[in-house]
Amino acid sequence: MIELASPLALVLLPLPLLVMWLVPAHRERLTAMRLPFFERFVEAAGITPAAGATVPQRSRIMLVAGVLIWGLIVLALARPEQISPPIRWDSAARDLIMAVDISGSMDEKDFPSDNGQPIQRLAGVKEVISDFFDTREGERLALIVFGTKAFVQAPLTEDLDTLQALLDGTEVGMAGPHTALGDAVGLSIRQFETSQVEQRLLILLSDGSDTGSRMSPINAAEIAAQRGVRIITIGVGDPQGEGENRVDLNTLKAIAQRTGGAFFTASDQNALAQVYARIDELAPRKTASQSYRQHRSLAHWPMGAAAILALLMLSFQIWRPRSLQRSLQTASQRTGQATEQHTEQRTEQRNEQRRRAAS
Repeated sequence: MIELASPLALVLLPLPLLVMWLVPAHRERLTAMRLPFFERFVEAAGITPAAGATVPQRSRIMLVAGVLIWGLIVLALARPEQISPPIRWDSAARDLIMAVDISGSMDEKDFPSDNGQPIQRLAGVKEVISDFFDTREGERLALIVFGTKAFVQAPLTEDLDTLQALLDGTEVGMAGPHTALGDAVGLSIRQFETSQVEQRLLILLSDGSDTGSRMSPINAAEIAAQRGVRIITIGVGDPQGEGENRVDLNTLKAIAQRTGGAFFTASDQNALAQVYARIDELAPRKTASQSYRQHRSLAHWPMGAAAILALLMLSFQIWRPRSLQRSLQTASQRTGQATEQHTEQRTEQRNEQRRRAAS
């Protein structure tokens, strides 16, 4: 499909006519030369003389060429474009951050696997998160790990392969031995500040109670609610444990309630997988349909055609005066010959008259 990007430029088409009607013709004084035998000269040249000032008439070829050139220039100014069919794609209208606890307590080997054998808590969580990543195609995810301090392992990205590789390289104790839930929530809020989507979801996974945050988890959750961040909390530790190994279920529940999220406990890999399966039910994934059309400019075609016509017209203007000059030279030669013949005839007539008078 071809469209004009600037169709208003077409109003310039009648501009030459307006100039012809409103602007007077250019007048120029030229010196004249009187010629003997003028009648014979113009008769031999085939020219009809006219008295007074005259306006040179353009040939039809020049007129048609001028109209075409102006029309092509105006068409180029209108910027014709070839537009492709719409290219449509769907993108996720939700950003998701996974905040994973990697404190020292995640090294406990009491997390039941699929076959019932206890494995390291972080190892079991990694396996289930990897399956969760596989179902997030086309969605932006970020990974935050926290212990004594919280760190951005991967910012919001659609490169899930890199996200998976960074998760695989995460080890227990990399962020310190303690648990900073409030700092992890606060860091997630800062990551969402660059997000332009409406739906923002934080999945907070921890197996211990908050012991070293600069901001309390409850206050951080209230700020998250104000920023439109929904938090889903998952407890993977033992609620009956001691010290930092005991999951603070009340705090995790309060965080989820203040943001309109949900709280879950995951005692094994199967339970954790079911939690991830329910996330889309609790916070349905939104998609945004987008489309794009490719625009390819065609203005160079009429502009090039106008340039070629202008060159041809210029060549014709150069050739025509030379042809007329050659015609005038030929007429002048004929007039000279006619004048010489006339002079010879007059001379012969006079000589004949003298002979007769002498006789």
